[in-house]
Amino acid sequence: MKTISILTLPAIFLFSFASFGQSTLDYSQNFEYEQGAIVRGDKNSKEMALVFTGGSYAEGLQHITSVLKNQKIKASFFFTGEFYESYQHLIKKLVKDGHYLGAHSDKHLLYCDWVKRDSLLVTKGEFSKDLNDNYEKMRRLNISKENAKYYLPAYEWYNDSISAWTKNLGLQLVNMTKGTLSHADYTTPDMKSYRSSDVIFKNIIDYEKNSKKGLNGFLLLIHVGTHPDRTDKFYNRLESLIIELKNKGYEFKRINELLD
Repeated sequence: MKTISILTLPAIFLFSFASFGQSTLDYSQNFEYEQGAIVRGDKNSKEMALVFTGGSYAEGLQHITSVLKNQKIKASFFFTGEFYESYQHLIKKLVKDGHYLGAHSDKHLLYCDWVKRDSLLVTKGEFSKDLNDNYEKMRRLNISKENAKYYLPAYEWYNDSISAWTKNLGLQLVNMTKGTLSHADYTTPDMKSYRSSDVIFKNIIDYEKNSKKGLNGFLLLIHVGTHPDRTDKFYNRLESLIIELKNKGYEFKRINELLD
């Protein structure tokens, strides 16, 4: 058989070869972005990430870690610096269990106006200091910045300036995938936006069933704790949700595995 050197191939074949190589390795073209943040992974892959955030409350964390261990799942946790200081014993267990640990703003700052999203509420200096303080508290617990490049903003709210500032610090902003109302698990009965755990659970399953791409590439956000006024804790439905989604063929990945 005659051997053909790649150097002798016509330019059109070289272009096709290069394009093929890139398309098989670079999945980011299938990601969803909003204001510079990755909000969904590869929509063509039946993989997803369970993403948990924590700031003021942590009463559900032990239950969550127990469920994840029982279901043999690695998840991703984004905590404020104050959370890392307050719950060090729980953080050490998460690290030992092999979960992803990330930042969520040191003081849980609101970066931009709820209505006028382009209106910043912090300066670049204030943002950088707050985020670096978050990572410093993580470092004290042996969680390196190099292993925590994905950053999820406080209140899950940001704009393109925050995304750019995050990149300047060598990090990548990420946020929850919208559509399922899973993040409404923090709401209390006195709020107009209140959603019960039954409603949230049903909405997730209905979204999976009715959306063309299901929950492929989803960053499904759940809180590790909520205000005491919410007695209907959605994290108590976590195991049932995982089992149902496993039965539908989904694989659960840490966020760095889903997006790298």
